[in-house]
Amino acid sequence: MNSLTSTSEQDRIAQAAASIRAEAHIGKLLQDAGKLKPQDMERVLQLQQEQNLRFGEAAQKLGLVDEADIRQALSHQFEYPYIPAAEASLSPELTAATAPYGKEAEALRSVRSELLLRWFKDGRKTLAIGSARADEGASYLAANLAVLFAQMGRKVLLVDANMRRPRQQDIFNLGNGMGLSDILAERVPSLQVHTIKPFHTLSVLPAGSPPPNPAELLARPAFGALLSGLETSYDIILVDTAPSQLSSDFQLVAARIGGMLIATRRNVSRISPLAELKEKITLSGAQIVGAVVLD
Repeated sequence: MNSLTSTSEQDRIAQAAASIRAEAHIGKLLQDAGKLKPQDMERVLQLQQEQNLRFGEAAQKLGLVDEADIRQALSHQFEYPYIPAAEASLSPELTAATAPYGKEAEALRSVRSELLLRWFKDGRKTLAIGSARADEGASYLAANLAVLFAQMGRKVLLVDANMRRPRQQDIFNLGNGMGLSDILAERVPSLQVHTIKPFHTLSVLPAGSPPPNPAELLARPAFGALLSGLETSYDIILVDTAPSQLSSDFQLVAARIGGMLIATRRNVSRISPLAELKEKITLSGAQIVGAVVLD
């Protein structure tokens, strides 16, 4: 006699099977990472069954792994790349990459959500990020937002258009090489981008060789043509610009892109320079997408 299993029972069975597979996957990831040995797996599974714990909870209770190990395994399981601070060769400023569960990263995720709703939702792909002063965090903001968009699986390019005091090459530990200035000056035959590991969907185009004429390079039609061409290859393009206190370069970038996000810093930014920056962005014909206050 055949028996039929109800839909609800089938759902419960499927959920239980999925849970078992997920737990087994975490165990394998921890073992592959050298955190667990084969004999440890048996101990974890036994405790897991005895006390009805998750695999990671059981492994932690036995003192075999710590919370950072579990988070790293989960990041692999859910394809959410980040770099443990102890292993990072990147700048400590890159909190979205090295401390993705902290308050700073969570606040920046809110900014990312706002940008998706207010700027990128209408098919736009490129956004400039700037500030009035060099110490207000525009490069920090651009770099961390680039990582956060890449963690969503978006194909992201971060362009350092601050050719006077470039920062992205230091933040991502890229060294001094060819970049944007060399492309605009037609000194290199191809795009000089760096893929950032383990963020395989994140690339950085550094500022390149220090030029004597950044404003003239950014004013060339080649800059607009470059951005248009890049939009066919990337989902999100963030352009870090020179602060307004240094030059008018940011206006050329804003005019090409059509929108700018302003970085400000608590107890550092001043009303008068910000008002002047806002006016100059408006005069360039670009839209002020918003302002982010950094601590």
